[in-house]
Amino acid sequence: AGAQQAPGKAAPGGGGEAATPQHWLPRGCGARAPMSGVEEAFRKFATYGDTATSGSDMTGKNFSKMCKECGVMDGKAVTSTDVDIVFNKVKTKGTRTITFAQFQQAMKELCSKRFKGKAPEEALQALYGLIEGKEPANVGKSTKAGAVEWLTDASKYTGSHKERFDERGKGKGLAGREERADHSGYVGAYKGAGTYDQTH
Repeated sequence: AGAQQAPGKAAPGGGGEAATPQHWLPRGCGARAPMSGVEEAFRKFATYGDTATSGSDMTGKNFSKMCKECGVMDGKAVTSTDVDIVFNKVKTKGTRTITFAQFQQAMKELCSKRFKGKAPEEALQALYGLIEGKEPANVGKSTKAGAVEWLTDASKYTGSHKERFDERGKGKGLAGREERADHSGYVGAYKGAGTYDQTH
């Protein structure tokens, strides 16, 4: 009777741990998989406006932007003030940024406000669902031509800037930038220059 194996146990010599492959999940990627989309969004927002940063730390400004654009901040249950308070609560004293771990703590603080009535774990997952896979709104989008068109239209220039271009919008070069002496005998900008001999 002592030789019988209990249900679910590994056979002798088979290695008890080999029969339960779940034992390695907490250390492998399996345990991190649900957070990968959220962490990727965190890194994208963390590097917004500063491509030199590694993306491992996020400023308060970018945290607020992320909360607003992902719908965490709805203006009612969660306001910008709530977001700022939570950010300052979770960040390390004396620093101006939070890590991803501190970001997760901040989400735990905000989820109960954003999804009132839901169980803490359910509210947290709902909050992560808003963030997962998101990125800053205007990344990778070029500026519309119409927005800057008037800046490059020489026909709309005034004052001294207008003098630097001809009727077709082509730059005059030095002639448009320097005061050139006019020895014709006429006063500056006189419209009838060169017509005297034609009329008398």
